[in-house]
Amino acid sequence: MISNTIKLLLTAAAAAMLASCTQSNTWTVDGTIDGADNQALVLEASHNGHWYPLDTVVLKGAGNFKFTREAAGYPDIYCLRLADRTLYFPIDSIETVTVNASASAFDTDYTLAGSQAAESLMAVDRKLIDVANRLGAAAVTDSLLKRDLGTQLLSDPSGIVAYYIINKKIAGRSIFDPNNKLDLRIIGAVANAFSEKRPLDPRTAYLANLYTSNRSRLAPPVSSAAVDTIQANAIGVLDISLYDEKGKLHSLADVCSKGNPVVLNFTVYGAEGSPAVNLALNKAYEKYHSQGLEIFQVSVDADEYLWKQSARNLPWITVYNSTADGTTNLLRYNVTSVPATFIIGRDGDIKERVDDISRLSSDLAPYI
Repeated sequence: MISNTIKLLLTAAAAAMLASCTQSNTWTVDGTIDGADNQALVLEASHNGHWYPLDTVVLKGAGNFKFTREAAGYPDIYCLRLADRTLYFPIDSIETVTVNASASAFDTDYTLAGSQAAESLMAVDRKLIDVANRLGAAAVTDSLLKRDLGTQLLSDPSGIVAYYIINKKIAGRSIFDPNNKLDLRIIGAVANAFSEKRPLDPRTAYLANLYTSNRSRLAPPVSSAAVDTIQANAIGVLDISLYDEKGKLHSLADVCSKGNPVVLNFTVYGAEGSPAVNLALNKAYEKYHSQGLEIFQVSVDADEYLWKQSARNLPWITVYNSTADGTTNLLRYNVTSVPATFIIGRDGDIKERVDDISRLSSDLAPYI
């Protein structure tokens, strides 16, 4: 006969398992809003810009709150609304995001914690708020700020924060305006990344339509001369001139002019897959460097210190595309996500784009 103690333990274990199962497909946003006693806090969701309420709680005393919802099956942006102020946060899956703010500065001075996406979105908003406060709302479309945000976009173009930046407005002004040709290329990079990596995401069709409808409207008439120029640029090397960790300027065109095969790699050293990329590059470098192979690696890390610490230990050319350098170098090579790798032949022409970095050594063989 099973003792009462064992029965209690089995009952408790079953209850814990049941609770785990029922909570495994939910996400939570919780936290504290100071100075908001008796005010209504509304949780909202969006359908491509149309916001609607999901739940409401009246804050008491300490301002503690908690909302739990069923996971949508894909990352999304949600909103907390307090009176006429809004605070945005991302949910990737089934995590808990914690918000701390005050009622008086609800949408301008707050913290998000609980996920990398939440911290990234908070960093984006802080940049925008800082620029708007110092220079005015019109300055959020300043080219340097857009270059900074564009670099962040291209480091993870299929991420929910990229979607947030593309659709972000300050005082009614879009940061990335689909009526602007350069901005539209950034929007296209995000739309393409969503199509490739999130084909079932409900935002993918919206992004594709946003890009294609404006592209067709802005596209100039195509002449035969224009087509010839585009074809030439597509296969030739476009120069990249950037500085390495020691302050020395390197030119991709100069490296290619020496008649050696070159691997051009765009990367983010701080990304999760970066060690595997550099391992594949090193394998190819050790195998073919004695036969002339050079590697020209462009880092678009947001953290310059991290780049310098990593670059100093690598045997090939490592240069840094800073925020001030913008996204021009990436856009010219149609880099919509990193890592991105290209093989340049001895004649200085781009031979192919490497889809599987683990096959780099074998892909290089015909050009050595």
